[in-house]
Amino acid sequence: MFWGEYSHCIDKKGRLIVPSRYRSYLCEGAFLTRGLDQNLVIYPQESWKQLTEQISELSLTDARGRALRRLLFSGAVDISLDRQGRMLIPAYLREYAFLGDEAFIIGMETYIEIWEPSRWQDALDGVSSELENIANPVNLSLS
Repeated sequence: MFWGEYSHCIDKKGRLIVPSRYRSYLCEGAFLTRGLDQNLVIYPQESWKQLTEQISELSLTDARGRALRRLLFSGAVDISLDRQGRMLIPAYLREYAFLGDEAFIIGMETYIEIWEPSRWQDALDGVSSELENIANPVNLSLS
């Protein structure tokens, strides 16, 4: 559903153009919130519903579960697109993700990530390192 990498400008009002190929998947409603890597995430209605159900199953006595709830739910806003395919990103979310006048929009199959460009490059570099570590295990014990 969501694939690819796109670079778009954020205007002075905090509006970001959503790639046209993504728009039809967001017309029934979507949610924007903080991501785990100081990025932003857009979840279409159905993905958001599945995510909230999974998070609601986490115990309130677990500190990590409470932290995840705080991160995702306290920053969440429902979004709609205007006639030009733009969405408004609230200032507190732009600040969280260090967004200026440009953003990378990344398709992640069932959701969309929004990144500040240099942070996206850092994330990609980190992915390469992680995949290299997985592909080249150091400590193999054969008994």
